[in-house]
Amino acid sequence: MKIADIILQHLSDLSNPQTASVQLRFFKTGPGEYGEGDRFLGVTLPQTRHVVKEFFMRADWTDLEKLFACEWHEARACAVLILVAKFEKAKTSGDRKKIFDFYVAHLPRANNWDLIDISAYKIIGAYLADKKDRGLLFKLAQSENLWEQRAAVVSTMYLVKRGEFGPTIALAEKFFTHQHDLMHKATGWLLREVGKKDERVLRDFLGTHAARMPRTMLRYSIEKLTPEQKKIYMGK
Repeated sequence: MKIADIILQHLSDLSNPQTASVQLRFFKTGPGEYGEGDRFLGVTLPQTRHVVKEFFMRADWTDLEKLFACEWHEARACAVLILVAKFEKAKTSGDRKKIFDFYVAHLPRANNWDLIDISAYKIIGAYLADKKDRGLLFKLAQSENLWEQRAAVVSTMYLVKRGEFGPTIALAEKFFTHQHDLMHKATGWLLREVGKKDERVLRDFLGTHAARMPRTMLRYSIEKLTPEQKKIYMGK
């Protein structure tokens, strides 16, 4: 039996209809919502991580293809988490590139914000951290696919943690006019992370751009500032 089939059986055994019902609402799966049509077994993320820990070493590319193609959200969560685990265990730059390329090619199947947020910076961000060319981030940002756009900004988390803020700042400016609240939240989150590393950089950015920022983006970005500072920027 293929590892993908074993993983799917484990997920099925862990399924919980009550949890699934909550997940369907939380991840906005109704008509016209961003997660429209997604299906959930009702397996929690900690449970999913436990399954991945047990099987990721034995999963191959065909297993990953099957998990990414699966209708169940938790199966696709397993796919991205397996890739993260394999990437972190990879011993050569060649192996890391194969995992990176496979992940990028399948980004549209990481089709909800949680799947992007648990994986993008750990693969794309980590891979690009030692590269001079960050063009992929801006290519993803220009995609028509919401999840590729979110991956662009979330991937910069790895760079921010290393004290590199330029890509986050540049992408934030591009997303001022984005129509989707999910992008405003993600961009504000990453700007907040910049501020946690260097508040001066965030405040310089806000001093120039606060009046142009979507309110959700602005609120997320200033969460760690003082009440007095928040009043200044929210009043712009």
